[in-house]
Amino acid sequence: MRIPLSVAGVLFLLYPVLRPWHDETTTSGAAAAMGSTAWVIAHLCAMLGFILAALALLEIDRRAAIVFWIGAGLTLPYYGAEDFGLHAIAAQPNLLDLADAVRYNPVSITMFGLGLLTMAAAAILVAVRLRTVPAIVFAAGFALFLPQFFAPPAARIVHGVLLAAGCVWLASSSKRVEAALSPA
Repeated sequence: MRIPLSVAGVLFLLYPVLRPWHDETTTSGAAAAMGSTAWVIAHLCAMLGFILAALALLEIDRRAAIVFWIGAGLTLPYYGAEDFGLHAIAAQPNLLDLADAVRYNPVSITMFGLGLLTMAAAAILVAVRLRTVPAIVFAAGFALFLPQFFAPPAARIVHGVLLAAGCVWLASSSKRVEAALSPA
């Protein structure tokens, strides 16, 4: 659990730190952000973070891991479209219309939101089960994943720090977690 969760934390921090922050309401800003290699790498960091966090949860709480996997499964297609799809269309003159069509398709945006909320529920299950500060910070990071998309870049980077802290702190407290989960 230690290594996958710690690496997930670092990846969740890299996601907003590496992501290009241009004005995506303009064609030139959206093209600069979405057309860059940093866009692809940043979003890939988040996707790999979801996978590694889910793997780590298998050792903490299998029910939470299953719930998290469902959430990741609902979220990852949206991230794939956001990462690879928007990157591929970044040079198109009608980029803003195409980006809106990718981002705000009713089925994809619903799956994305439900996926993030499901992962938040899984993280909250972990916090309820462990009742430790690291688990609560971990849960707070995932509970704030969806709302952070409506925040400015600086707040989104702070969210990355929170999520990284929760993952790494929970991973570093794994000996105590294992002891708490062992039958008495």
